[in-house]
Parts: sequence; structure tokens; C-alpha cells
Amino acid sequence: MNKSVCPRFERAIKILSQRWTGLIIHQLLDGSKRFKNIETAIGISGKVLSDRLKDMEQQGLIKREVFAETPVRIEYSLTEKGQSLTPIIKNIESWSQEWMDNEEDSTHIK
Repeated sequence: MNKSVCPRFERAIKILSQRWTGLIIHQLLDGSKRFKNIETAIGISGKVLSDRLKDMEQQGLIKREVFAETPVRIEYSLTEKGQSLTPIIKNIESWSQEWMDNEEDSTHIK
């Protein structure tokens, strides 16, 4: 039986498989964060994070909020679309706790 891939599913997997997307979403699950907090938490370069955040904003996953303070404060948070990924990210987190080796640099699955 030849089962074709649903175009919507294919687009969703393409978005979620982009490098850093899952980790950024995971960081924002518990609320708004500033750029530097995200950068530090996941160990990503500022340039790459900036590019990913812009892409994710265009995809409707996150929103960028600018606060008129001195200095200007910018926070990122999940949109309703982004928050809807919570159970998926939490399931991946649970799966990783059970099936991934504890070594930081390990890519081996139990």
C-alpha cells in the first residue's frame, strides 16, 4: 500500500525539525523570556538565535514584545499556535528521559 504524506503534516515536520526550534519552544513553555536568557539557556549564538526567532515569528509560533523602557526591553513568548505544541514538546521531553542516554554528548538511544 502506497501511503502518501499529507502536505500539512510534511510542512509541520519541516518547521519542527529546523535546528533550535524545539529547544526555543521548550524555553518559552513557562513564559516570556528575554533574548539573552534564551541564548544562555540553550547555548546558541546570537546571530543564529536572532534568525530563528524571526523565522518562528513569521511562522506564527512566537511573538516579540517591545517595552518602551530605557534601555529597551524585548521579550519573546509563545503565541496560541506555539502554545498548542506544549503536549508534543512535553511528550518528547518524557520520551527523552526514558530512552536517551544521560551522557551530554551521546547521540545513542537505549
